[in-house]
Amino acid sequence: MNRFSLSLCYDITHINSNIIKMEAIMTVSRLLLIIVLLFTLTACGGSDTEVRSTTMTTTMGQELMDLNESYKRGIINESEYNDAKEKIMERYDN
Repeated sequence: MNRFSLSLCYDITHINSNIIKMEAIMTVSRLLLIIVLLFTLTACGGSDTEVRSTTMTTTMGQELMDLNESYKRGIINESEYNDAKEKIMERYDN
C-alpha cells in the first residue's frame, strides 16, 4: 500500500469511529429527552384538584322547545318533563 492508501484508510476508519460516537451520543440524548418528557407529563397529573368547565351553546328557549318536543313525542312523561323544565329554568336563573 502506498502512503495515500494508508492515509485514506485511516481517514475512513476515523470517520467511522466518529459516526459511531455520534450515534451513541444521539441515542443517549434521545433517552434523556424521553425521561425528561415522562417526568414532566407525570407531574401534570399529580394533583387531586379537579377542574370543571361548562360551556352553554344553547339558549333556555331552545332547551325548553326541545324538552317540549320530547314530551309531545312521548319520549318523556309529564313528571320527567316538569322536573327537567324546572332544572333548565334554575340553571338559567343564575
